[in-house]
Amino acid sequence: MDTIQKAVAGDHLGVRVRPPFDSMARNRVTAMRRSWRLGVVAVLALGMTACTADADPEPTQPVVQLGAPGQPNRTMSPEEAEAIEAPAHVEADVVFMRNMIDHHYQAIVMTEFVDERTDDRDIRLLAERMKVSQEDELDLMAKWMQQRSQPIRGDGHDGHGAAEMPGMLTDEQLDRLEAAEGAEFDRLFLEYMIQHHQGALQMVEELYRDGGGQEPAIGEFARHVESDQGIEIARMQEMLAARTS
Repeated sequence: MDTIQKAVAGDHLGVRVRPPFDSMARNRVTAMRRSWRLGVVAVLALGMTACTADADPEPTQPVVQLGAPGQPNRTMSPEEAEAIEAPAHVEADVVFMRNMIDHHYQAIVMTEFVDERTDDRDIRLLAERMKVSQEDELDLMAKWMQQRSQPIRGDGHDGHGAAEMPGMLTDEQLDRLEAAEGAEFDRLFLEYMIQHHQGALQMVEELYRDGGGQEPAIGEFARHVESDQGIEIARMQEMLAARTS
């Protein structure tokens, strides 16, 4: 377990990401959930201190330069290929990562409600998979920001507020999810996580619309989010249909 995952598992600035959900802990859970924006700053700040920039890999495959109309293609030398500059990140990429960090953190909060509220094996396995993947992606995003000398928090004018971010649950929705149990919890969890994932796909669309996603690392991550969460949406829709039919 790396630094950021250890941080997620513990208490920082009064925010506990994996709280016990007995009745005596309910107030702490509510405080954690409503201060998730503060918590993600603390968690990722710890994670970023352990991140180090990776060296760019050397080209390992031949690079072919397409010829002009009527002209043959040309295989570039390793020196020529190395000299090609990849597209740099732009402000839209930074905004996307900042917002996606907050977005992922709320998804982790949602998965933390599962174990004490349902015995449904499929729901529990789904939530565990989501928690692991989202924590791994938080590591990746923190590292991406650190390597580009970007602060986790902006100046307040560079992206969506929490309430405006696509797919984010409101406090009222989180209260309802936290209070539910059994079949009602299962239904709400699936409905709300589908909403949350669909919001992430919208954020990817906005990234490309705003001119981002061209830097190789950010493009790869955005495609991963789009593919992985799209698959999970389809799976959750099937699970929801089976439980409401």
